[in-house]
Amino acid sequence: MTTSVFFNNFAASQEQNLLENLIIESIRIYGQDMFYCPRTLNHYDDVYGEDDISSYDSAHQIEMYIKSIDGFSGDNDFMSKFGVEIRDQVVFSMAQRVFDMDVGTTTSQTRPNEGDIIYFPLNGKSFIVRYVNKFEMFYQLGALQTWEVTCELFEYSHEVFNTGIPEIDSIQQVFSSNQLDWVVMDENGKFITDESSNIIVRENSSIEDIIPNSDNYEIQQESDTFIDFSEMDPFSEGAL
Repeated sequence: MTTSVFFNNFAASQEQNLLENLIIESIRIYGQDMFYCPRTLNHYDDVYGEDDISSYDSAHQIEMYIKSIDGFSGDNDFMSKFGVEIRDQVVFSMAQRVFDMDVGTTTSQTRPNEGDIIYFPLNGKSFIVRYVNKFEMFYQLGALQTWEVTCELFEYSHEVFNTGIPEIDSIQQVFSSNQLDWVVMDENGKFITDESSNIIVRENSSIEDIIPNSDNYEIQQESDTFIDFSEMDPFSEGAL
């Protein structure tokens, strides 16, 4: 026996479009408005496979369905050797056609990329995309309609934010430890210096203010007790 010749399950474009329209409508009813921020690679290292100065230059509003209905998943909060770490994960679902219209038309992206950021206005948190699954609905009527993205709570690491959304761009302003992000500038965008040509920075720009539990000062004090900088050349074996 073969399948019925009266039903075309893999090339029925009208049925596929109908199902896709129903999915889009369902997400618009039961989903949430998010901001999708594509990552721009400015200095990609082919050896290490990473970019140390990546940036986020745009934010695109798009509706998504929250699949994590029971709360955040992942490792959640736990104590590691580096202190308390928060590894909350959340799973979002978005329609492929909506992603193409809202994001792909301006960024030339054909899919959500790992490393992109999704800003969740409901709780004011940003989540980084860790995994993208295109087989969430496995060829319903012969087509793929959605992207399922698994995200993890974003941890700032010197990225540059220029999205134009104050709530998103404030991530860099709050967590950046780069002194150039705290400098005082004039109306022409130039650094303001004192009489000794030292750059003037804003208050609360020290690492202790940015990271309240940091122990940089204590480590520096302890190292000063046993590190000797009086020798000009410690490898000369007394020749100097």
